[in-house]
Amino acid sequence: MKLIIFGPPGSGKGTYSRLLKERIGLNKISTGDIFRAEIKKGSELGKKVECYLKEGKLIPDEIVNEVVKRILDEVKDNFILDGYPRTVEQANFLLENYKIDAVINIKVHDEILIEKISARRICSNPNCDGNYNVANIQKVIDGVEYNLPPLLPKNDMRCDKCGSPLIQRDDDKPEIIKKRLEVYYQQTKPVLDFLILQGIKVIEIWMNQEPEKIVERLIAKLKEENLI
Repeated sequence: MKLIIFGPPGSGKGTYSRLLKERIGLNKISTGDIFRAEIKKGSELGKKVECYLKEGKLIPDEIVNEVVKRILDEVKDNFILDGYPRTVEQANFLLENYKIDAVINIKVHDEILIEKISARRICSNPNCDGNYNVANIQKVIDGVEYNLPPLLPKNDMRCDKCGSPLIQRDDDKPEIIKKRLEVYYQQTKPVLDFLILQGIKVIEIWMNQEPEKIVERLIAKLKEENLI
């Protein structure tokens, strides 16, 4: 099974991909994770990619395509792509080289995303990956019922892993989130439209419950499509 997962910032793509890896053995391939690891290692690729990111530029398609192709040629099958393709050119390259079975498209109202991302709190210790959320979202929008409980630390606003204070990232503030969403919709809609035109099946699912429940529904949909 060869899948792509799309979804706006904060919609849980990475979490769903990880849970699908655990539940049905999919290889999770995240270009963001790959590039962050290369930057951390200080590799030639990492240095090249970091230059683009520091200047606020998109990483060129040829660099991204080369990295993804190298990984997919090793993996061969049973993968889910998170963060790729981001452009029509990347999508075209992907389909020229691999058969994609379906796209998972995560749907969520912007109002929910802004509330959820604004409530995210991370550990202030740069060497810790503690991640929490203080929002308790229980509401209905356009007939979609949201039940998203908070993920709170055991001690008030201190990380369970290392005890450091929790903080809000600058790019998790509402005005920044709105800009990130605008960019996402501008960039992603053409890619989704292109994939649909090429006959790729799209499986849509609402991000309105806890991740484990969303993944259960996703697996059920994949079975309905005879992909599992």
